[in-house]
Amino acid sequence: MQFKDYYDILGVPPQASADVIKSAYRKLARKFHPDVSKEKHAEERFKEVNEAYDVLRDPEKRRHYDALRARGYRPGEEFRPPPDFGDVDVEFGGEGGLGDLFEALFGRGRGGFNGRAEPRGPARPRAMSARLAIDLERAYAGGPERLQVGDRTIEVKIPAGIEAGRQIRLAKQAPGGGDLLLEIEYRPHPRFSVEGRDVSLRLPIAPWEAALGATVSVPTLAGPVELRIPPGSSSGRRMRLRGRGLPGPPAGDQYVVLEVAVPPADNDERRALYERLRDACRGFDPRAGR
Repeated sequence: MQFKDYYDILGVPPQASADVIKSAYRKLARKFHPDVSKEKHAEERFKEVNEAYDVLRDPEKRRHYDALRARGYRPGEEFRPPPDFGDVDVEFGGEGGLGDLFEALFGRGRGGFNGRAEPRGPARPRAMSARLAIDLERAYAGGPERLQVGDRTIEVKIPAGIEAGRQIRLAKQAPGGGDLLLEIEYRPHPRFSVEGRDVSLRLPIAPWEAALGATVSVPTLAGPVELRIPPGSSSGRRMRLRGRGLPGPPAGDQYVVLEVAVPPADNDERRALYERLRDACRGFDPRAGR
């Protein structure tokens, strides 16, 4: 197994705070998200960034990782976890996530290993808690999601409309025969934000669409729909698409927040048009009453 420098992957110093780590992760996740990124090897980088964040955001895992890093391992160097390392619960980021790494690092149970064999009675299979990061599209549509547990690949059926924070129990799938409890979380999405079952989207519109009204195409988790922009709309106006959020009883809504995007006055023709608009709208004060 090759050692990885998670701090270097996220571009943060080893003493970085949790907030700095979270901010760096979000920026990189947006940059390399396979659905929108045109970067070379975006999917591999996206998985690598998720793996690094999954470790560094957890105080206990980060403590164990820092202790390992302090032993002088370097990126790409082959290593075996020292026998005196303690253990943490496994956390997964989907297929090819942290399963292999943390099964090797921390797969021996929380008590650690002290090098002495001790007589024990029959051990009761122990449940294991883990987090499973999924794309928002998977949460919307449901379907199979694969993850690696040790040397096994497990397929998990994700219910359509599952909310972040909900758990899925996989009977007898944890190492040792215990149950595996998966807490669902969403990966950052390049377009949508989520609150409960509701999703939100910021939609750029042109000044003439805002002033005159228009019908525009709006992305939703189920595909694009047509939205009518009322005349006289301003930036910040919030419009609702009923039932276009995550499915469920009841289904969530999608909220569209308008953002007026102003074309630059970067040539003589556009500058002349803006001057004509200014002259035609004398008396209009956008800051009146503020």
